[in-house]
Amino acid sequence: MMAARAMGLNGTVTACESYLPMAKLMRKVLHRNSMGKAISLINKRSDELEVGVDIPSRADVLVSEILDSELLGEGLIPTLQHAHDKLLVENPLTVPFRAVTYGQLVESTYLWKLHDLSGIEAKVSDGIHLVPTGSDSIIHVKSRQYPMHCDAIREEIKPLSEPFKIFEFDFWKRPESNGETKVQVQVIDDGNIHAVVSWWVLQLDREGTVFYSTAPRWINSPANIGYRDWCDHWKQCVWFFRGKGMSVSQGEEVLLEATHTETSVSYNLNVQVPKTDTRQHDHNIRDFQLLLSPERIAIYGDSKWRSSVLAAVRNALQGRVNPLCVVVDDSIFLTLLAANLSKTSHVLSLFPGLREKGAQYLENVVKANSFSMDRVEVREKRKPCLTLHDTHGKKVDMLIGEPYYYANEGMLPWQNLRFWKDRTLLDPILSEDALIMPCKGILKACAMSLPDLWSSRCCLGDVEGFAHSIVNTTLGACGELPAPKEGPFLPFSIWQCGEIKELSEIFTILEFDFSKPISSCHGTAQVKFIEGGTCHGFVLWVDWIMDTDNSIVISTGPEHRYWKQGVKLLSKPVAVGINGCNSNSEYGSTIVEALFEPSSSELILKHAFL
Repeated sequence: MMAARAMGLNGTVTACESYLPMAKLMRKVLHRNSMGKAISLINKRSDELEVGVDIPSRADVLVSEILDSELLGEGLIPTLQHAHDKLLVENPLTVPFRAVTYGQLVESTYLWKLHDLSGIEAKVSDGIHLVPTGSDSIIHVKSRQYPMHCDAIREEIKPLSEPFKIFEFDFWKRPESNGETKVQVQVIDDGNIHAVVSWWVLQLDREGTVFYSTAPRWINSPANIGYRDWCDHWKQCVWFFRGKGMSVSQGEEVLLEATHTETSVSYNLNVQVPKTDTRQHDHNIRDFQLLLSPERIAIYGDSKWRSSVLAAVRNALQGRVNPLCVVVDDSIFLTLLAANLSKTSHVLSLFPGLREKGAQYLENVVKANSFSMDRVEVREKRKPCLTLHDTHGKKVDMLIGEPYYYANEGMLPWQNLRFWKDRTLLDPILSEDALIMPCKGILKACAMSLPDLWSSRCCLGDVEGFAHSIVNTTLGACGELPAPKEGPFLPFSIWQCGEIKELSEIFTILEFDFSKPISSCHGTAQVKFIEGGTCHGFVLWVDWIMDTDNSIVISTGPEHRYWKQGVKLLSKPVAVGINGCNSNSEYGSTIVEALFEPSSSELILKHAFL
């Protein structure tokens, strides 16, 4: 629509959209803005268009936005290649005109904890070896760039170089599928290179007067001057260098090698393995690798988390002779822990997501953890439910989980109540004094000011002079919804959501009792505001109570960065004040009511400001 408006009656615009629901939505928007006749909309991918069939001749101008945080992940290169080969005139006008990727070498203990489980575990002395000596690669993160709001960890990032250019992509000419570059980078401070933080800068016009940057705010450049709005769709990217990082000194130069394919970028520091590294590879460990998310790596390396879980399992095993322990989720740590702490236990791990990967992993670490596989069993086939036949006629003494389900880190917190469903299905084979761990789940919440997140999710109205309100229902907007409509719960790591502020005390809404079969739960809480400000919604999470004494708690709240919370945004922001405020326009408290329905695993939240 902007292209059609810019050209007026002097040209024609063809828009292509392969996803039919989006194409239908676009037609509605074009009609609402009286531009249906000015634009030809084709329900195809751009690489399916043909000159003489879909468009009358080669196009003079290309306008596109197929960029992700890494720049290339949405297929920019093959899309441009086809366009230049089949759809565009020679030397066309393009918006954007050029994209340049930049990087910076950094030291960060936080980023290191997201990938080097071997190095972190070396500092933990609990007897559990997720990464046996000499098998550093058995558990690691996938080698890729990870989108992340690096501004949120600015205080924990130490730059070890100035920003440097990596790749340049000109939209006005055909790009190459693969590329390599070597950058000689000068080190500006002593430290360990743990990662490279990267971003991109768009030059929108040929003259070089309009730019857009995804750089972190600590970078000063013409394209990044002043305050840059927080956005969820484009972040910086982080590439982790394996192991403990590369030790460097100020003034030293290192060689960074960067490679791009059609859809991704990878990096390598040209470094030799030190001769002082005398670790020997255990040749009895097969060539096996278990890929986990950075957050899961960090959780498994967290000494406080490990000690809490260890204490809970140790207490649960006390006094039990030849116990049958079932691990219902995908926790390899709990499996190793139960087998390690009790030499007479039999451990049956269901591993619903890991499946054979979990079994292969256990076979590789059994020796390092001092138990034999005849005491550990992994369920081979997925069945609706375990029976006494599966447990060799023995009832289950311990049913445990973190809970954690492989590859489901993006879920809403209460969706891990799948643990409660699994526990209910196994009820017929539980012994009378069976211990369930965790024993309870406590749904916690806090009213918060979330201006950046709210702005990114609120309803659209006028956008650059074009009416867009018609898209809100289809795209799932949350804010400015007409009553009685409400937005959905959103899974977010709150610490990465830009500006945030807690306005109320943390309060409990619901309690889930895992000692009993799953059932509907209802709860109500009235909470006072302890800070004045604008309330944009409620942030919710689950605290897992691991023992019957309620003394060991694993919290997944906003202060813990390795879990996502659930966010319920208000239809309209509300001004709130601290207890005893005199302003009639501010609310001093709120009543929150929640209902959990197990049949749908959905949580319903209602609120009223007082």
